[in-house]
Amino acid sequence: MASPRTDYNRDDYDSPWKQLIEWYFEPFMRFFFRSAHAQIDWRQSVQFLDKELQQIVRDADLGRRYADILVKVWLLDGTIRWILVHVEVQGQVEIEFDRRMYTYNYRLFDRHDRAVASFAVLSDEDASWRPGNYQHDILGSSLTFTYTTAKLLDFAAEWAALEADDNLFATVVMAHLKTQETKSSPAARYDWKFSLIRRLYQRGYTQQDVINLFHFIDWIMRLPRALEEQLREEIVQMELKQSKPYVSMFAHFEREEGREEGREEGLKKAREVTIRLLLRLLTHQFGEIPVAIQERVHTLSLDQAEPLVDAVLMSASLAQFAEHLPSMEDTETSS
Repeated sequence: MASPRTDYNRDDYDSPWKQLIEWYFEPFMRFFFRSAHAQIDWRQSVQFLDKELQQIVRDADLGRRYADILVKVWLLDGTIRWILVHVEVQGQVEIEFDRRMYTYNYRLFDRHDRAVASFAVLSDEDASWRPGNYQHDILGSSLTFTYTTAKLLDFAAEWAALEADDNLFATVVMAHLKTQETKSSPAARYDWKFSLIRRLYQRGYTQQDVINLFHFIDWIMRLPRALEEQLREEIVQMELKQSKPYVSMFAHFEREEGREEGREEGLKKAREVTIRLLLRLLTHQFGEIPVAIQERVHTLSLDQAEPLVDAVLMSASLAQFAEHLPSMEDTETSS
């Protein structure tokens, strides 16, 4: 995961796009490329070939891309046992993009001796840029290579359909479009970010799906720090009203960021977020909290505080919650 955000205009899509496509490849193809989706045998497990793709692109002259995926899939017609699917998410206009897509296609075919289907999701902001074919014709020799594209800007005209669509990538596209639309307005981005996160709870997604999509939205829809903290307070209040079990995910993200980057500051921030969340939950559940318990909570380590978030929700009284508090000796040892 990324380090904490400080600039709401510094939008970066690399990791979230790639992760979501790998986690939800079937709904990704169903949402963006329905015709191809209908020809793939989804009863067979797909296989991601990241190392094989990197061997191909290492020697190529790459432009800025947001994600590249190579997948081994089986077809329904039975004529070919399996093929390769190459997917790019392209974030800006690139003059040589058609040529690069062709280069990847023929290099993959040459290396694996298998048919390669190429797809591109165009997430740029230029409505007139419409790649999709590469061709040359010289001295009687000609070549035409076409591939399928999905332009995210085109979905703006289908907003009502996006809102009604249960496919996870409808929410992804909505978040992407609103990220572009609100580049110069943090207040508008705040409103849309909260609206899209609230949507996650309303669509009946699983807890893991909510967390995964939340991570995508949180990653691309950057806000100034003050607004980010305000938003998280509002989301926690929404979760409490809806009795949703995801209230600790903010602290979870902060903790993972700190651990992955080996930053003491990241873990310190995660502890602060968790304790603040814990006190907020206690107040919501039981009203005014005695000073003694507040002071006790402030001494907890991160490992001790995280399980207590669930303990608050399971406790019928403040006294019952207090039984879950570790002893001072345990806290000193943990520290």
